[in-house]
Amino acid sequence: MKTWINLSILFFLACGLQAQELSFRLEELTAPDYVQAVEKSSKTCILPIGVFEKHGPHLPLGTDLYIARELALRAAAAEYTLVFPWYYFSQINEARHQPGTISYSPELIWKMLQETLDELARNGFEKIIIVNGHGGNNAFLNYFGMAQLSEERDYSLYWFQPTYDSEVLERMEELTQYDEYDSHAGNRESSLMAAIQPEVVHPERAGQQSGVDQDRLKHLTNVYTGIWWYASYPNHYGGDGAKANAEAGALLLQSVVDQLVKTIRTVKADEGVPALQKQFFKEAADPLKTRQ
Repeated sequence: MKTWINLSILFFLACGLQAQELSFRLEELTAPDYVQAVEKSSKTCILPIGVFEKHGPHLPLGTDLYIARELALRAAAAEYTLVFPWYYFSQINEARHQPGTISYSPELIWKMLQETLDELARNGFEKIIIVNGHGGNNAFLNYFGMAQLSEERDYSLYWFQPTYDSEVLERMEELTQYDEYDSHAGNRESSLMAAIQPEVVHPERAGQQSGVDQDRLKHLTNVYTGIWWYASYPNHYGGDGAKANAEAGALLLQSVVDQLVKTIRTVKADEGVPALQKQFFKEAADPLKTRQ
């Protein structure tokens, strides 16, 4: 009898340990573990999005992938949420002239993202948080988010948009230097990569090309043109990555992770977006009955 009780205790302890060690990386889960993980995550998933593009002469093509996924993984470790694997189907037409750029068609990036969300929803997720590491996606994601209202969805989509703490930025500048053109592969992004994946950062190469704004469209006012980025930064490099360091990057990284953890908790508890979507789709199906 005593032996049976001891075995029972060991069994339950083992089950508890297994539950605690349930991975938050989707690719590491077995199918049975996946079912448990979806419930443990409150049916919430993070989709970190990056791209393959040039990041100056000193950072890897996958810089945005590294940063977005690292943010997601660190946040998920603090607040259990499942994290989707590497996702790089992004808008990057403006860098097609640079080697290593993987530029998918506008139709494909739209369809890939929509079908990925649909499949995540089919597999149990009710809330999906996009963590975007690529600035070239911003306009696309804004429109994509609005387009989710084009037909009824059985999930809610949230796009995490962090703010940069002024005190953190001041401290970063003390550790590095002021970077006048810091916009792409400059001080800030290079510091993040130095903190995340230092072995693929080559600061000694940062000065091989110019990251200064060429300002070649200054004669135009009150207009937008798709060639604007190329006109300013033809090297696909904005800023000076030689000024970066890992300590500065770690400060910024932790600041954003803290915001993402808070966002995850808020999204898990959110009842507003799902309820409003349900009401909206009901009214959109028969707009003449919408109260005026």
